[in-house]
Amino acid sequence: MDAIKRLILIAAGALVAGCAAHPDPIIDMKGVDLDQYQEDWDECEEYTEEVLVAQGVAKGAGLGAAVGAAAGAIGGGNSADVAESAGYGALYGGTRSGLDADEMKQNVFKRCMRGRGYRVLN
Repeated sequence: MDAIKRLILIAAGALVAGCAAHPDPIIDMKGVDLDQYQEDWDECEEYTEEVLVAQGVAKGAGLGAAVGAAAGAIGGGNSADVAESAGYGALYGGTRSGLDADEMKQNVFKRCMRGRGYRVLN
């Protein structure tokens, strides 16, 4: 495996690991009714399910593949080079879209909790 392939795989792995490393929101618990807090948490979590991660990843992968294939073709590569570029583009596009969707889910959750009167610290 050449150095460029390794670099791309390492970068993709780092992006995915970064996505998984996001902690739950930190809520200031002073004066919070724990039963109401759990109910609000569960309801806000339900709202995050409206963010369609799989569709975004598929669209990002498709767009990334198209851009990668175009770049490979413009670079004058043969069909194997174009296919390889499309694969790298799909990997990057899908990963990037997944990370964006994860960030959106976190933002929806935090806004929901703030809207219910909680102090979200992160």
